[in-house]
Amino acid sequence: MSSAGVVAYRGKGNVYVNLTNRCTCACVFCLRSFTDQVYGYSLRLEQEPSAPEVRRAIERELAAEPVREVVFCGLGEPTLRLPEVLAITEWLSAHLIRSRLNTNGLGQLANPSVAVVDQLVAAGLSAISISLNAADPVAYQRTCRPTYDHAFPAVLAFARTCVAAGLPTQLTVVDYPGVNVSACAGIATGLRADFCVRARATPRITATESGSAGARACR
Repeated sequence: MSSAGVVAYRGKGNVYVNLTNRCTCACVFCLRSFTDQVYGYSLRLEQEPSAPEVRRAIERELAAEPVREVVFCGLGEPTLRLPEVLAITEWLSAHLIRSRLNTNGLGQLANPSVAVVDQLVAAGLSAISISLNAADPVAYQRTCRPTYDHAFPAVLAFARTCVAAGLPTQLTVVDYPGVNVSACAGIATGLRADFCVRARATPRITATESGSAGARACR
């Protein structure tokens, strides 16, 4: 193994893929500020895994027990390793295994020379979940603290492109004080995307992908 943290881990009947610990946001509620643990697994990587290493890790999990889908969701932003996401997605698609990308929606800014959504669709991605977490640019800058200027409209544009490409799209928010959940739900409706609220992980709550009352449960 090339890393101390796990590359593939289980939760909610899925296998999750931990490609990187790097991120283009520093959200005020991010669990990375107090833990490396998700579902009881340590995700702190010493070195980012290669695509073949990830495939082997997924194969080990699939051999142990069937899964609903494979989800790109670790301790960082998967689109910072877009070539690996695409290669692994193509492999999953060839084996008729569902795949989902959990992303902050800034993948196009991180990969300006390629049409990110088109490539994800061509690779066979089954669904995408985009973290919105704010209803306007000011709140987004305050809450998500992105490394890019004009990040909020880029997230909306990315989501719009996903929907237009026919990719099943979900927008999510974290149940955090000050987040205008109803306004975010309205944005999702306007974009014709699904919507869910994620429970906020705290030092006293195990880090999960739990949903919250009043919205479709997060997968």
